Amino acid sequence: MAARDRAVETIVGPTIAMAQGAAASARAFDTVVHERTRLAILSSLSAAQNMSFQELKSLLGVTDGNLSVHARKLEDAGYVKMRKAFHGRQPRTTFKLTAVGREALEAYLRHMEALITAIGRLDNQRSGSEYGQTELPLPTKAASSS
Repeated sequence: MAARDRAVETIVGPTIAMAQGAAASARAFDTVVHERTRLAILSSLSAAQNMSFQELKSLLGVTDGNLSVHARKLEDAGYVKMRKAFHGRQPRTTFKLTAVGREALEAYLRHMEALITAIGRLDNQRSGSEYGQTELPLPTKAASSS
């Protein structure tokens, strides 16, 4: 019984600490970036110098209203810069990621990596205990192409 208690203590102690760390980590998320559509906008703009409203709308598969609302929140946060111009008689809105927006996206990605790493460590700790789960092998390139 004492050995089992030590095993449980070995797993539960770090698990609780990691869970508390993950909870604190989740509270530290930038909620402006964390929303799915805004994250997609920032990610798209990080790969392109600028994108038009229509390009983003088509790429992300969102409605005009949805894109407008999320782009406005990103603009209000200083993460994107919106430029409105006319080409002939056609209005054209373009978006560009700001330096502040790029840093916010990079910080968000670092935060997610740290969270994934912490969960991986927790999973590794668990796998050495009676509470661990059997790991399934990841598919190899050859296996996934068949």
